Amino acid sequence: MDETGQTRRAFLAGVGTAVAGSLAGCQGSFDPLASTALDEHASTQFRQGLLNQGYRDVTLPRAVEKAWELPANRGDHTAAKGSPVFDPAGNVVLADDTGRIRSLTPDGEVRWATTFTQAGRGSHGTPAIANGTAYIGAYDGAVSAIDLETGRRQWRTSLGDAIGASPTYYNGTLYVAIEHAAPSGSVAAVDAATGDVHWRDSRPTHHPHSTVTIDRERGRLLFGSNDGHCYAWTFPGLERAWRYDTGAEIKAPVAVADGVAVVPSWSETVTGLDVEDGSEVWTFETDQDVMCAPAIRDGTVFVGSHDHHLYAIDLQSGQEEWALDAGGWLIGSAVATRDHVLVGSYDTTLYAVERATGDVAWTVGNRGHVTSAPLVTDSAVYYAERAVEGEADRPGMCYKLTAMG
Repeated sequence: MDETGQTRRAFLAGVGTAVAGSLAGCQGSFDPLASTALDEHASTQFRQGLLNQGYRDVTLPRAVEKAWELPANRGDHTAAKGSPVFDPAGNVVLADDTGRIRSLTPDGEVRWATTFTQAGRGSHGTPAIANGTAYIGAYDGAVSAIDLETGRRQWRTSLGDAIGASPTYYNGTLYVAIEHAAPSGSVAAVDAATGDVHWRDSRPTHHPHSTVTIDRERGRLLFGSNDGHCYAWTFPGLERAWRYDTGAEIKAPVAVADGVAVVPSWSETVTGLDVEDGSEVWTFETDQDVMCAPAIRDGTVFVGSHDHHLYAIDLQSGQEEWALDAGGWLIGSAVATRDHVLVGSYDTTLYAVERATGDVAWTVGNRGHVTSAPLVTDSAVYYAERAVEGEADRPGMCYKLTAMG
């Protein structure tokens, strides 16, 4: 698992000369912890923070009803789709697989809509919000910065052939996993103000679209790839640290808590790894692939599988606490709140489940497969779904649920 080679390769062969020039100019001088006029942390981003724990400190409504719905995703690609997030003014920002990003009021009115990519698969990522800007990647291999007030694009940087992951923002820098056509991959650090590339490593050997995780306390940056490996670098040094082979594709973000990295894999496993050295702490076996983004809270991991089950797993031991049959594949993102877990299923249902017992608190039926991470407040839930397969005139919707009554 340990890897001794520690390099900082500037760029992958075939990436544009403009990017190569920016890398050559910045190599060896990049310091992610240097003082900056930009926000240190994103106000919001995929999985609710650098550790990808998928937790929101809110109390879920006891019963809900649909307040509004708005057409969103239209493509038939089976990967999970982007998730809604809040901007600092309380508006909802959503990117979808049409290549569009929109700002919506809490009442569902469209403030602005911008088409930022013509890629056939659009975007499957979730914007990171900081500095009055939404940062988002797309299947054209580029990251774009979109002004939150006007919807105008501030800059666009081409990084490779496709970006399926969501950008991770920290201290004026975006960290993003990139897919290349070989198939191969890379990870890059991009200046959030200018779009310049400060650092890149072409270490992943297959398409990575697992969102980057940063554990500042233990000094690690990590994510998974389709080559089956979870990769780790030192942070902020960005030297190669370790890699662990799960044996099959890692599609979802790696979640970290209390020094344990939780890695879902198509090897039909969820593995707990020591964040610092990559050694295996435990392995939990399911009956089918796992590509659901895990949520972690109070020492418990909540993660879904293609075997139709949502599992609660002890973070330290890897032992099952409970399991719920959700009636279909769970490929999206689990979200934990103070007392509940929310997850969407391929049976077209959004489930709200009691964290302590696994009992179903309530369900909401939908038209498509719910694959986004629900965005939860004390009075509302926002989420998006995939288009209905084989029915081009039935797009996936973005929904708002509110407390009933």
